[in-house]
Amino acid sequence: MTRPTATAYQTAQDLLDFIDASPSPWHAVATCETRLHAAGYEALSETGRWSLKTGGRYYVTRGGSSIIAFIVGDAPLNERGLTMIGAHTDSPGLRIKPKPAEKTGGMIRLGVEVYGGPILATFADRDLSLAGRVNVRSASGIDSRLLRFDAPLLRLPNLAIHMNREVNEAGLKFNKQTELPLLLGIAGDEAADRRFRKPIADALDVAPDDLLTWELAAYDTQKGALWGVDREFIADRQLDNLASCHAALSALLATEAPAQTCLVAFFDHEEVGSESAAGAGGSFVGDVLARLANAFGLDDEDRRRMLAASFFISADMAHGWHPNFPAAYEPCHHALVNAGPVIKSNANQRYSTSAETAALFMAICEQAGVPCQQYAHRTDLGCGSTIGPIVAARLGIPSVDVGAPMWAMHSLRESAGVLDHSWMIAAMTTAFAGSDAA
Repeated sequence: MTRPTATAYQTAQDLLDFIDASPSPWHAVATCETRLHAAGYEALSETGRWSLKTGGRYYVTRGGSSIIAFIVGDAPLNERGLTMIGAHTDSPGLRIKPKPAEKTGGMIRLGVEVYGGPILATFADRDLSLAGRVNVRSASGIDSRLLRFDAPLLRLPNLAIHMNREVNEAGLKFNKQTELPLLLGIAGDEAADRRFRKPIADALDVAPDDLLTWELAAYDTQKGALWGVDREFIADRQLDNLASCHAALSALLATEAPAQTCLVAFFDHEEVGSESAAGAGGSFVGDVLARLANAFGLDDEDRRRMLAASFFISADMAHGWHPNFPAAYEPCHHALVNAGPVIKSNANQRYSTSAETAALFMAICEQAGVPCQQYAHRTDLGCGSTIGPIVAARLGIPSVDVGAPMWAMHSLRESAGVLDHSWMIAAMTTAFAGSDAA
């Protein structure tokens, strides 16, 4: 195996820093905004009028948890269209309920909802805390504030093996209603709701009664790390799919003066179906493209020409071949970790890849000088899906589904390859540069 270069290690560490700064979708968007602003991108508002110019760099957010950024290229939109890369900001896990706090046996527990399809057993015995956004009452009305507790605040202790003798044979299972509530602290004489609200209010410097609503996730406070004999692997939470967001954003920021207009779109709610105002199933990307076309005087005919000339890369993580579980994989489709980006295909359109778009991405990888792989799911196992088919169907543009191979997808702590992440960025940067293939 090729050992990662110093640059690849630096890129991997930047990914870990990106993820560690982004424990929730709202933090992920804020992290993207910070990097875009530092690179000279101009913030747009959906409620304001847009004045765009060739060569301009812009970004716009929706719902605080989805973001689209783009560079207007020199080539006419109706002739060259756009190269677009999409990913998602959310990850499966546990979300705190609107009225979560209850006293049970002298302890305060927080009720949670299962968001998406996490591996619930991986939340046990971890140093968990809270992150997300809180709406508070203020002098001006209602303010939305980001919240993150760095120190461990919550825990889901396991049941001792003496009381669960079959755990190693039957597997660790939790009843989602009765056994997943997270322990916050000793109850004492104070009301449970007040005990829950006080640390949040103190962190935001408001009164407990001024906390109105919240969208909070339980997250693992352990920072990401490189592991392996040559530190060739990455371990962190939310690799699915913040690794793809980081790769696409890095590629966009490395793009200086493209002929073709380049765009990245990071959506919330992919893990629960994407059907929301901020999700890929909503109007966000379509609205941005319509306003972009309008800014350059494209009529309805030219807008359709623009879409027909565009290409969409749906970037979501891929299933890396696990040597301990070979029977879980299609025999001729082993996507190896640290062997290159993966093109994902599914005849039932769970992925948006066609033979043509797969060939296009292969050519992009070849031009970038990086290897690529192909993946198809076992026929007798249900296949997951991505934003690819959704965006492709709504916009009517050719699309390919790709991703870096990883282990333990949807675990609280996932693993991927240092080399794969650098190679993915290289392929995306080549796509934005206007490769001969695209």
